[in-house]
Amino acid sequence: MKNKKINNALVSVSDKSNLERLLRILNKYKINIISSGGTFKEIKKLGYKCQEISKYTKFNEMLDGRVKTLHPKIHAGILNDRSSKKHRREMIKKKIKNIDLIVVNFYPFQETTKKNRNIKKIIENIDIGGPTLVRAAAKNFRDVSIITNKNDYNSLINELRKYDGGTSLQFREHMASKAFSLTAYYDSVISNWFNKKLNIKFPDTKTIFGKKLAQLRYGENPHQEGSIYINEEDLGLKKIKGKPLSYNNYNDIFTGLEILASFKKSGTVIIKHANPSGASINGSPLKSFEESLNCDPISAFGGVVACNFKINKKIAKKMSSIFFEVILAKGIDKEALKIFETKKNLTLIDISKFKNKTSNQIKYFGNSFLVQDKNQKVIEAKKLKFVTRLKPSKKELKNAEFALNICKFVKSNSIVISNNFSIIGIGAGQPSRLDSCKIATQKANKFQPKKVRNSIAASDAFFPFPDGIKKLINAGVKLIIQPGGSIRDKEAIEAADKGKVKMIFTSLRHFNH
Repeated sequence: MKNKKINNALVSVSDKSNLERLLRILNKYKINIISSGGTFKEIKKLGYKCQEISKYTKFNEMLDGRVKTLHPKIHAGILNDRSSKKHRREMIKKKIKNIDLIVVNFYPFQETTKKNRNIKKIIENIDIGGPTLVRAAAKNFRDVSIITNKNDYNSLINELRKYDGGTSLQFREHMASKAFSLTAYYDSVISNWFNKKLNIKFPDTKTIFGKKLAQLRYGENPHQEGSIYINEEDLGLKKIKGKPLSYNNYNDIFTGLEILASFKKSGTVIIKHANPSGASINGSPLKSFEESLNCDPISAFGGVVACNFKINKKIAKKMSSIFFEVILAKGIDKEALKIFETKKNLTLIDISKFKNKTSNQIKYFGNSFLVQDKNQKVIEAKKLKFVTRLKPSKKELKNAEFALNICKFVKSNSIVISNNFSIIGIGAGQPSRLDSCKIATQKANKFQPKKVRNSIAASDAFFPFPDGIKKLINAGVKLIIQPGGSIRDKEAIEAADKGKVKMIFTSLRHFNH
């Protein structure tokens, strides 16, 4: 029989919100309830009949509540195959009732790790009985309904009303799928907590977990579907206005947030297709935006603006002069918001509560994926090599560090040209480093030709030939910062010396593919 009448239910929930509504419908269809611990007390408090598990099993809770639902009378009631004559005979012989509905959610392990550093308390919040009940019910979905989330109470209520106190096979199977996803997620959270505690970066088995935050408008292209998942309760991004975000929006947003996290001063970065199209930490917040826009005002159109300051009226007016898809800021004042409200297709996001956390980077290919540390390495002053006759000043060195930091976030091969803590030219994603040099210099000369003279160029990797260096020198670059390490480093240094250009080797590559 596809539709199954529910006679007995086991309810054991850590999150007791919305419980009364569920109890009301169970009572309406005269469904017997068994429960334990805090849930039993809550059910009685709400005025509903309930049998305590220990009374039903005739086995008291023990070990400070660690053992209460782990009993054959419970699990036989869940796992028996109702179509099996043998199972029915065993159940009658042992005087065990069928349990037709399990309503369970787990101890809040993840929440506990955020609020508490007491290892003992954290360990006690590893749920054992709950996942065991859930897995048993999900396995036997042909006969048993499993509910693991209070958000599914409505679906259960609708089923009970539709099938006169029963549920459909389709519903039970769907809930079973959700249940196994939950147990996998829960175990992954615990596993990753242990890995982090023990500093195991690359365990023998790697699990990736997340809860669905939202269905996206579409994926990278309109014909692709997409969703965003998070492994925290909150992403820390507050949308103030705007339409639902797309895959590309989030991709650009995350790039912008990464770059902002690397800034030591107030500044702005504009992102387009996951590449910065401009960046600046020069002067006031308003000036940093203007300088970022000036780098490439054409590419900036339809991009994402990320800034680590509060936007006021003056800045909002300037930002409104061009179309942006998304603006990220640490707050937006009321006058600025009035200006932005006139921009129909603009999405505003407050990033004040966003916390940039260290995590692994993952790339998928078919049935495999690559995992690596996030690139958070910064250059160390003691490891810098000043390889040319001319040496940089302290200010030039700071400018070079800024240029290289932005270069780190540009798709490889990448060249970034900077002047006075503002990016003026970017060459991104070219198979040839020479082509990246050409693009960076062309863009700099197109939009800010006066600033190219005495500018600084950063390269994410070494120059395999001196041709790229000569291109930068001819454009007006006066300092080049690069990792070094090429078999032609000597030729590169000679080219720099000939062009009266300073060069720094960092011994640190920043590929970003």
